[in-house]
Amino acid sequence: MDPRVKQMLFECKKAVFFGGAGVSTESNIPDFRSESGLYNAMNKYGRSPEEMLSHSFYLGNRELFFDYYKNNLIYLDAEPNKAHKALARLEEEGKLLSVITQNIDGLHQKAGSKRVHELHGSVLRNYCTKCHEFYDVDYIMNPENCDGKNGLVPRCRKCGGVVKPDVVLYEESLDYNVMTEAINDIKEADLLIIGGTSLVVYPAAGFIRHFQSGKMILINKSETQYDSYADLVIHDSIGKVLGD
Repeated sequence: MDPRVKQMLFECKKAVFFGGAGVSTESNIPDFRSESGLYNAMNKYGRSPEEMLSHSFYLGNRELFFDYYKNNLIYLDAEPNKAHKALARLEEEGKLLSVITQNIDGLHQKAGSKRVHELHGSVLRNYCTKCHEFYDVDYIMNPENCDGKNGLVPRCRKCGGVVKPDVVLYEESLDYNVMTEAINDIKEADLLIIGGTSLVVYPAAGFIRHFQSGKMILINKSETQYDSYADLVIHDSIGKVLGD
């Protein structure tokens, strides 16, 4: 771990980590919002990721929605990287209050983190839109549980309703309880570590404005609009900075 980060962790009482796509890209999960992600989406589907991952597109183009979703947002072979593991250790040691993530891959929990606020939901959870029966990700990835022209739209085995991923689509609101708990943790912290996010996706990026007192560390490969607010800015890999 970077010695400057280690020192600030030693001096703080309660730290909170706020992370984005850059945390998961080091586990080989590509950022669909990146230039290459946009290019691939436009080249194959003729639409932007934001359009295909919108609530209205989900309602009107379910087959294409699930085609894009299953091929671009689900990476079942991905494993936690050095950053995920370091954050889990910090929580176990009593230094880290919680992880607040914009990612939907469940890798923080897989690494051992217990208190994780998933602002945008998780690909691991899926619910029937009619009877609310729960399904795991393996269920919706199994073609035997799907219908449609290409066998991509998952159906509930109980009532036949569409099984929707528990992820926050564009045009949808964040879960109120998750949002409230995340903001409360940020207010309680005396050290806020922000990593792997360019802080441009709202409303999640606006959460850091609730940080009331203490020090802020910002770790991202590129500059962000909040660099000047941080006490320590490191433009490097999140895994390299937090890892052993």
